[in-house]
Amino acid sequence: MTSAHRGASSSRTPVRLAALWVGVVFLLIGGLGFVPGVTSGYDTLAFADHESDARLLGLLHVSILHNVVHLVFGAVALVTARTPGNARPFLLVGGLVYLALSVYGVIIDLDSESGVVPVNTPDTWLHFAFGATMVALGLLLPRPTESEGGPGPGPGTGTGV
Repeated sequence: MTSAHRGASSSRTPVRLAALWVGVVFLLIGGLGFVPGVTSGYDTLAFADHESDARLLGLLHVSILHNVVHLVFGAVALVTARTPGNARPFLLVGGLVYLALSVYGVIIDLDSESGVVPVNTPDTWLHFAFGATMVALGLLLPRPTESEGGPGPGPGTGTGV
């Protein structure tokens, strides 16, 4: 591996840092969902149904599956944060997933027994905020240069022969 290649793989581009921080936040949320005291009603923590009355920070409904999904999502974020070419799609697709979850929280009956993942109004708003933030980061952060591991200049940039 050349030194230029090593520099490209280790550069901390804004999009990589954003994916890294998203990953850290999701790992923290997923882990805290398993901590009694931080999660109230811990004795009601169910695997994956609406009857889990456990609440992270006394506010956000959680279940074992819900916590595991956050942990997996955080791990995927950390892996994709290794390159700008993976970090940006993660932020965009992951953000769209969370926006879809917020829509799900709006259209379902929150008191219905049909839900697999326990959600409440604060969950729905948090999913919306995460989704909108991730999509915005994916769209608005600058694209990395070729030396940062990005695609380099495109056609019509005046850098031709």
